[in-house]
Amino acid sequence: MKSLVIAALICSLTTLAVAGEVAVIDAKAERSGAAWRFDVTVNHADEGWDHYADAWRVIGPDGTVYGERTLLHPHVDEQPFTRSLSGVAIPDGVETVLIEAHDSRHGWGAKVLELRLPR
Repeated sequence: MKSLVIAALICSLTTLAVAGEVAVIDAKAERSGAAWRFDVTVNHADEGWDHYADAWRVIGPDGTVYGERTLLHPHVDEQPFTRSLSGVAIPDGVETVLIEAHDSRHGWGAKVLELRLPR
């Protein structure tokens, strides 16, 4: 019985730790000339102007930020949602990028998506 209570408590704390955090759940990249276009799907329990997903960014393997998309309003009734960013310059030789999202209360989310660039 004691182990069941401890397991339930751990499960509850884990759920609380990630509740309300933003997550990148899908992304696509397409090369257009020397630049890239990213279509990124974000999931977040937007509550309104005080707590919403407000950005996402594309990061190289060395931590360089190649591009960032600012989200200018909450998406309370549109979850998950997809937004695009074009004109992202990525150096030749980079094969994989990370995409992470930001929310106005928690900052950069823990769920980062690794995306292999199509060649």
